Order: sequence, then structure tokens, then C-alpha cells
Amino acid sequence: MYFVRRILFMIPLLLVVSMLTFVLLRITPGGPFDKERAPASPEIERNIKAKYHLDKPIHVQYWIWLSGVVKGDFGPSLKYRSHSVTDIIAGGLPITLLIGSMAFAFAMGVGIPAGFITSVGKGAWQDHLVGTLSILAICIPALVVGPILVTIFAVRWQLFPVALVGTPMHLVLPVITLGLYFAGRISRLMREGMLDTLKSEFIRTARAKGVSESAIITRHAFRIGVLPVLSYSGPMIADLMVGSFVVETLFRIPGIGVFLVNSSLNRDYTMLIGLVLLYAVVLLLANIIVDLTHGILDPRVKFE
Repeated sequence: MYFVRRILFMIPLLLVVSMLTFVLLRITPGGPFDKERAPASPEIERNIKAKYHLDKPIHVQYWIWLSGVVKGDFGPSLKYRSHSVTDIIAGGLPITLLIGSMAFAFAMGVGIPAGFITSVGKGAWQDHLVGTLSILAICIPALVVGPILVTIFAVRWQLFPVALVGTPMHLVLPVITLGLYFAGRISRLMREGMLDTLKSEFIRTARAKGVSESAIITRHAFRIGVLPVLSYSGPMIADLMVGSFVVETLFRIPGIGVFLVNSSLNRDYTMLIGLVLLYAVVLLLANIIVDLTHGILDPRVKFE
């Protein structure tokens, strides 16, 4: 029942998110047709606004838009007028999800073992080496990492192709560029989580009972030490999707991250609201999955 209530609570929450986004976009100075090449006459401008219902009060515009969303129609894009928002999302979302999920797997696959190694060998050379690399991964943004990887591995050594998504090899550099920062964050969270867990009372009790150190670390400490990583993984999924804009721009990948930024700059109301709702749904579902996994790993968590 707990997770059923969480899912049902998403409906009013998404309504509030859409309403706030809708109102804030309307009251922000500027409009979707301000950057047209030639200024339109007053009559043409009135006709355009009437076509997209921009001449009606805000609450009427919102009701018209919401009526279409209930039917699965997010309306036409005000910038890409020959396409609807639904068509654009349907075309770009699979690519963004593919890159985001692979970057998520990369961050987890690199960050968790790195944090585990540094926590077990605290103070040793591997702790200092991996810790330094993790901090570098956090400090260097994707906007810098991407061109460096392209210069070394695509231009000089010609190991990986760049631009578009044609083969699995095209995904290697974008995935590393997007996931490297999060791998560094996860490594630090995993290290701190393991170190705090190893100081816990139940760990001292297990050692007093004669449990081997390897069993303590792998069977007991790891399950609790990884919980901070799980808590961070929910917001990280949304960050990966939003951060894909930089990667999609660098590698000319036709995802939805580019549309998110362009719709903000061009006041493409329908496109921006549709993408905001999409990101909100992904974030809410990710947090529900994280809570479920948290309860499985930590027997102290009870869902009522």
C-alpha cells in the first residue's frame, strides 16, 4: 500500500508542477515568436496567437493544454511547427534514455568498486590514488572531458567514432563523458558510507563473535555502506538526463536534452512543459525504486 500511495500521489504532484511551470513561463518576459526573421503585422500576430490559444487567459490556456495531455497530446511545438511535442519526445527519448542508462551503469560500475577499494584500504596507496582520481572526475566538467576524449581517442588514435549514434562504438565516448563526474561522486559516497558502517556497533559485535573480516565487509558492511549511493542514485538519474544536453551537443546526438535548452531559450511553452513533466515523472519513479531497493537491503527500514 505504501508504494501504491506513492504512485497515486504523483498525479496531484505532477498537476502542481505543470501548473507552476505553465504560469511561470507565461509571466516571463518574451514570447515564442519574438525571434522571427521578419516582424509580423498586427493582424498576422493576432492570427498566430489565436491559432495557439495565446490570446486567451492563462487559466483557459492551461485547461486546453491539460485536456490534450489527458488524451496523450502535449500540443504542437511553437518552434518546430511541423512537429508535435509528443512526436519530438518519442523520437529523442529512446536515445537519451539509452545514453543515460549506460552512463548510470558506468558510474555505478566504476564508482562503487572504487569507493569500496578505498574504504577497505584506508590510508594505503590505492586510497590516495583512487581518491585523487575521484576528486578530479568531480572537478572537471563534461564540457572539458568531452573534447579531451575526442582529441585523444577519436582524432589522434582513431579508436572510437564520434557524432550521431550508428554503432555501439559511437556510445563509448559520450557515455564516459556523461558518467565520469557521477562515478567520482559515487566513489566518495561509497567510501564514506563504508567507513561509517565499519565503525557501527553491529560490526564490532560481529567481530567479537569471530566472524571473518572478509565476511564482515562483503556480507554485512557492504549492504549498509552502499545505502548513501542508492539514495543519491534517484536524483542522479534526473541529473543524467538533464546533463545529456552537453553530451548531445558535443557529439551531435539527436536526443531530447538539446530540445530542453532550446525550448527554454525560444520560449517554446508546450515543448518545455512537456519535457519538465517528463523529467518529473522519471525523477519520481526513480525515487520510488530507490526506496524499494533501500528497504530490501536494509532490514531496519519498514514501510507502513
